[in-house]
Amino acid sequence: MAIETPERATYTPRYRQYVLGILLVVYVFNFIDRQILSILLEPIRKDLMLSDTQLGFLSGVAFAIFYATMGIPIARLADRSSRVNVIAWSLTAWSAMTAICGLAMNFWQLMLGRIGVAVGEAGASPASHSLISDYFAPETRASAMGIYAMGVPIGTLIGLLAGGWLVHFFDWRTAFIVVGLPGVLLAIIVRMTIKEPPRGNSEVTMRDQEPVPLKEALKFLWARPSFRHVVLAVAFHAFVSYGYNGWLPAFFARSYQMSSAEIGSWLAPLIGIFAGLGTFSGGYISDYFAKRDRRWYVWVPGVTLIISVPFFILAFMSNDKYTTLALLIVPLYFNYVYIGPTFAMIQGLATVRMRAIASAILLFVISLIGLGLGPFLVGVLSDFLKPEYGEESLRIALMFVFLFNIWAGIHYYIAGLTLREDLDSNPDLLLD
Repeated sequence: MAIETPERATYTPRYRQYVLGILLVVYVFNFIDRQILSILLEPIRKDLMLSDTQLGFLSGVAFAIFYATMGIPIARLADRSSRVNVIAWSLTAWSAMTAICGLAMNFWQLMLGRIGVAVGEAGASPASHSLISDYFAPETRASAMGIYAMGVPIGTLIGLLAGGWLVHFFDWRTAFIVVGLPGVLLAIIVRMTIKEPPRGNSEVTMRDQEPVPLKEALKFLWARPSFRHVVLAVAFHAFVSYGYNGWLPAFFARSYQMSSAEIGSWLAPLIGIFAGLGTFSGGYISDYFAKRDRRWYVWVPGVTLIISVPFFILAFMSNDKYTTLALLIVPLYFNYVYIGPTFAMIQGLATVRMRAIASAILLFVISLIGLGLGPFLVGVLSDFLKPEYGEESLRIALMFVFLFNIWAGIHYYIAGLTLREDLDSNPDLLLD
């Protein structure tokens, strides 16, 4: 039952931006530790003598299963207790486990290390999304989510660049240890400087609620068609995104004989700048068009994902590495526009006491379909095609996954058909 809560915490714009900045840095560390494996796949393969299927399992299934399954119970904890504490302890756990990956001597030890990273990272985003929703009002929430989501391209940039040069001068084990340990210090900063806001603090009529049982939350969210189709859209896009991000460094190494340092030096700014621009601008673009029609919160992502497909195909059809890199600029931008508006809508469709669980549900499906199956099936398909195509089998496998962006775009369009009605049915929503 909703309870009228007169006490409202007031935060200065500067402090709210500080909180958003710290959460952004946490998300950067999240993706550094998650994505660094991609730049290390080739040296790990040669050192531990692993197949593409095993590498795909490490970067996909092994991580995704535990990231997905642990996300929901940790999100339930975040909806019931201090979200700041959840973030701080999660950050400590995944940072320590990233460093431990550098001590692995075989496939099974490395797999256990990646599982530990997954369990730790499962607690960060749902709690962060919930905090941002209580610090920023609905009309600016997509923009705030877009800034927070900059952690994806920035973390990928740093992970590729740092991993590429660390493995060049040292080895893949040193790379894991060096990028993992600083997160423990950041966890202390989070715990000591971020305040826990009251639930629903950014709403006009501030209403706190009793924690919602999981079954009731699932029923509430799944009854909204727009929620279902947004989840499916993001899941199919994640299949594309994690599929190619996990294997891009290996592709350039095999098809163009580029070194790890060279790959990191090219891919890091490419992804960091253009994916970052897409992530940053996506929230502002959606907020702008949504002033006229809220359905653009899901139609903007759908349109941009479909536009990216032919550019991806052309990039991987080229036999020149510089042409491939140049053609990747456009799709990398469009593939990251979706993040801010999508997570803003997930928060808008949920009530204040189920916001963390709503994000966890989305991340659960993303993880199983995208993070779990994307890199793994690319690796399986590459091994299947290798007898016929040799080292170019990875190129063919990557071209196949890009088609799933069209499927994602269709679900975004369908989500828009009921979005306004579903938003209006949420008693905590402020948008008119």
